Amino acid sequence: MRYLTLIRLDPAATPVDGPDERLMEDMGTLLEEMTKAGVLLDTAGLRPIEEGVRIRQTGGVQTVVDGPFTEAKEVIGGYCLLQTRSQDEAVEWSSRFLRIHGPEWDIEVEVRQVVEPE
Repeated sequence: MRYLTLIRLDPAATPVDGPDERLMEDMGTLLEEMTKAGVLLDTAGLRPIEEGVRIRQTGGVQTVVDGPFTEAKEVIGGYCLLQTRSQDEAVEWSSRFLRIHGPEWDIEVEVRQVVEPE
């Protein structure tokens, strides 16, 4: 089963300088372990919300809005695409990802199963 892990964070509640060297090292170690275990299919961070575009459709009419989005209190900062035997396993890997972030990070992940073609 494949699971998409959406990494959500509040840009106002994260370290100003972004991830420190220790976090980057720990992240590299975890991603290497996930790759060797065959569970990590893809992962990436996303560019800043200021560079994003939202397209909304309401009543058949589309509106395009360039970032930043002032109403956004939390953003998707990245993702991981995992292939695991169960949702519990996907949750465990995602929990490990969160644990390597220190208390200075206000971060959460949403784990969602990908609908597989029949």
